[in-house]
Amino acid sequence: MSNERDPAERGVFRLFYHDWRPTRLGRIVNRMTGWGASHRRSPPYLQTIEVRGRTSGKTRSTPVVVTTVAGERYLVSMLGGRSEWVRNVEAAGGAAILRHGRRERVRLVEVPVDRRAPILRAYVQIAESGRRHFPLEPGAPVSEFAAIADRYPVFHVEPG
Repeated sequence: MSNERDPAERGVFRLFYHDWRPTRLGRIVNRMTGWGASHRRSPPYLQTIEVRGRTSGKTRSTPVVVTTVAGERYLVSMLGGRSEWVRNVEAAGGAAILRHGRRERVRLVEVPVDRRAPILRAYVQIAESGRRHFPLEPGAPVSEFAAIADRYPVFHVEPG
């Protein structure tokens, strides 16, 4: 993924992301979005993940889209495996908190690559800004999502 350019770096969106990471402006917007998601000022699928920072030990908050497929909830990393929240979740052994008005302790379990395609497709259909990081259109066949599934970590949300 590091050799490929983030599809979100086109047009005005390059102000928010560079090299698969949020810019200063992107971090500010993420903070505001996260605040709204934490306090139920957003759609139910937009929530905030809280996880212990792997080096600082401080709680880190990031807005995420909770995708539901066949009644199960999933989180997708639109920025791939280098995303800070993904690295922190891995270091925390999957322990995290989801917030959307209330706090819910959860355990995040990484989904195997061969099971990610339908989840990725469902994600881009609801994640308006997140879909900009994918090289596919929301209506692309599941087989095309299978071809890029190794680039985007997916976590199953389980009760904590």
